[in-house]
Amino acid sequence: GLVIDGRTLNIIFQGGLEKKFLALTKHCRSVLCCRSTPLQKSMVVKLVRRQLKVMTLSIGDGANDVSMIQAADVGIGISGQEGMQAVMASDFAISRFKHLKKLLLVHGHWCYSRLAKMVIYFFYKNVSYVNLLFWYQFFCGFSGSTMIDYWQMIFFNLFFTSMPPLVFGVLDRDVSAETLLDLPELYKNGQ
Repeated sequence: GLVIDGRTLNIIFQGGLEKKFLALTKHCRSVLCCRSTPLQKSMVVKLVRRQLKVMTLSIGDGANDVSMIQAADVGIGISGQEGMQAVMASDFAISRFKHLKKLLLVHGHWCYSRLAKMVIYFFYKNVSYVNLLFWYQFFCGFSGSTMIDYWQMIFFNLFFTSMPPLVFGVLDRDVSAETLLDLPELYKNGQ
């Protein structure tokens, strides 16, 4: 791991040493920035996003972390003694740092799995519906007449095809929470 303070970050950003800093951080499993200003925190996140082209996650618990949380792709605010500014600026809020593992490994896996299944479902639904309209045009000689009334099409999408996404979104859990916490490598399967 690498622990770097605000003074060193100031030297890195003012001296144009960002590429060397990133080369060093690539060899570390974790990098911690301590005693740094809010601007330095957000600059580190922006540097990593811009140069490495990776998705970033920022975690903070106070007003000094707001710019870092907003600069990241995903921001997590921890409600604590420093106030609620980080929570208000974040995408997700948790009450304690210990809940981060469950948020990422369990709920992150379930959300990813549900979204992947829903994308496939919507492609299937739309391909079958467009295929039906396409073959109907052969039947009517490409006259442009509609096979289905617009109200029926709206009700088809609203009532008949809205239940599966709702059911999947609420109830689908491909792996139990205990298994996901015991085997963190399952998070990479869907990717």
